[in-house]
Amino acid sequence: MLLETPPSRGPVADAALQIGHMLDFAVLTLLAGLQSLRYRRFPWRECVHQMWFLATVTTLPAVLVTVPLGVMVAVNIGSLAGQLGAQGYGGAVVAFVIVGQAAPLICALMISGVGGSAICADLGSRKIREETDALEVMGVSTVERLAVPRVVAATVVTVLLNGVVMAVGIGVSFAFQVIALNNSPGSFLGALTEFSRLSDFLVAEIKAAAFAVCAAIVACYKGLTVKGGPSGVGDAVNEAVVLAFVLVFIVNVVVTELYTVIVPARGAY
Repeated sequence: MLLETPPSRGPVADAALQIGHMLDFAVLTLLAGLQSLRYRRFPWRECVHQMWFLATVTTLPAVLVTVPLGVMVAVNIGSLAGQLGAQGYGGAVVAFVIVGQAAPLICALMISGVGGSAICADLGSRKIREETDALEVMGVSTVERLAVPRVVAATVVTVLLNGVVMAVGIGVSFAFQVIALNNSPGSFLGALTEFSRLSDFLVAEIKAAAFAVCAAIVACYKGLTVKGGPSGVGDAVNEAVVLAFVLVFIVNVVVTELYTVIVPARGAY
């Protein structure tokens, strides 16, 4: 099935139509992935290649962003807690800020801005060179051959990267509060374990996976529906990054609110 960009019908109609096409593309990607597994033709080599590529382009930037974030959290929270006489709650704030919010969002921004733009540019270049059309003519599904392995690779890499970001963020915040602010390491770790739960880490991983799926679906859809030559590829990359960011923040709000309703807070202040 050849993917085509919907015709222009006005800003509101275009937005609604594009959302519908992306939802349709997401369903097609899911069905294509299940079908490829059922008939044992999943492109594992392409998936591993994309995983390695995404890991190499997102890991270092994510860590470099996390280090100053951990220091900033430690400084602000340490200063505020000192004014309130509650220095022992630094670990709790780390659990709330870094584990619950910052780590998945950092991974989402990396996979959307760095990985997603690369995916969109790669697929867009193939589209304007008519490689995707040639695959369809030969009976090879572009969704199954190109989109599915990239969505799976982005999801796996983002989930693993989220664990790395959480570890780095907690470690940096702990080290700064103990070494620079002379806070007690026991109180930091005690508050961290008291106010954090295993479900917090699991929800953070679920967020990261959901963010990755949204970003990868948008990038693949935009790349496979490019029109207008090289300039169209550039426009598609910009649109994919912006749209992925919007979807990431919407999903983050929805998942966070559902989690706070389903799982009550732990610990007493």
